Amino acid sequence: MSKLEFRQFICRACGLIYDEAKGDEDSGLAPGTRFQDIPDDWACPLCGVTKADFEPYDVQPVPVRSGTASAVFTAQTALRPGNRRLHRQGGLLVVGGGTAAWALVEQVRALDPHRAITMVAACSADRYDKPRLSVACKQGVPVAQLVRERGVDAAARLNVTLLAHTHAFNADASTRRLRTTRGTLAYEELVLAHGSTPRDCNGLPRELTWRINDLPSYAGLRAILEAGPRQVLIVGAGLVGCELANDLALAGHRVSLMDVSERPLSMAGPDQSETLLNAWEGLPIHFLGGVRVRSAQRSPSGGVTLTLQDGRELQGDVLVSAVGLQTPSGLAQSLGLHWNDGIALDPQTLLTNVPHVHALGDCVSLNGRAQRYIEPIHRQARVLAARLCGAAVPIYEPAPPVVRVKTSSMPLTLAAA
Repeated sequence: MSKLEFRQFICRACGLIYDEAKGDEDSGLAPGTRFQDIPDDWACPLCGVTKADFEPYDVQPVPVRSGTASAVFTAQTALRPGNRRLHRQGGLLVVGGGTAAWALVEQVRALDPHRAITMVAACSADRYDKPRLSVACKQGVPVAQLVRERGVDAAARLNVTLLAHTHAFNADASTRRLRTTRGTLAYEELVLAHGSTPRDCNGLPRELTWRINDLPSYAGLRAILEAGPRQVLIVGAGLVGCELANDLALAGHRVSLMDVSERPLSMAGPDQSETLLNAWEGLPIHFLGGVRVRSAQRSPSGGVTLTLQDGRELQGDVLVSAVGLQTPSGLAQSLGLHWNDGIALDPQTLLTNVPHVHALGDCVSLNGRAQRYIEPIHRQARVLAARLCGAAVPIYEPAPPVVRVKTSSMPLTLAAA
């Protein structure tokens, strides 16, 4: 049986892809194990949901045209005197280099192997599973191994012009031009998939605070933690804060976790919060509920002194802010896009209010609700790719995704709002 006949299945909770050709040897599934042959009690190796929470994810390999290769621009190439090609680029222009951007490119390539695609990414556009950042410390996974595919390699495989480490700062919908730090780019269709950024927390200076929302920032935190056990202060006990506290405590670090709510994981019910606290009783996690931060400053020892509004002081080696995310609005405003806690899309069609401008992933909202989960991204990408390629466009079903809280001491499954 040929390799092309193997199928892939995606976890609706965290986005992990099970490839029948590769199997999952850590779970005892040899390469070539068909999904239908996996026991029903098998769990996702990343987030722990069951086999029933996986669905088919079939993206066919891209046909390669002889004599062609992707144009992957480095900083030196893009800024070389006389290089005007960037200004003449058209076709499909994607802003973003994360899961949403690559999911769309994969779907478009499955429908159209030859369409000109340019990706503008503020980062290196390396491909990795962001949910793994909250479990990798205890697992001892080296940061370098978290990268599934380098951005330059994905661009070459998918025949994409990649402008890495390039910032887009405004766009003109009437002339179909995007202004970037590498010059002005023309587009036929523009897709915003630039995600969201960590919110600032009053009283927490940026220079003292880690905000874990991408691989580079996580790598910096891991470099400090790997020097030995640390006292970690985490502000924000939502999904990310609880997962990170659990992972760091299991890895041997002491954690003080605090939140304005009286209980951790306030999005869950009181019973689930209590269950989580009980599961943490044997771990070095100290939860403080109903507290607010006043200030933070560098302590004489080189650590951090965190002062709460009630005057209490907490000492730590590392300070992490996990108070939530926000969507940058600059590009959307310059294009005249409707805004409602993100770029507002029609819930069934996923259309914006501006022709030739599209969006998906963490930066969008449906009915005023941000879509900051992995699972909807792949369904959104299928709808948008079909529209961009002139195929039959399926109706998008905005169903609440499964949310798996990866607190291995007491894993919890929630329904997203």
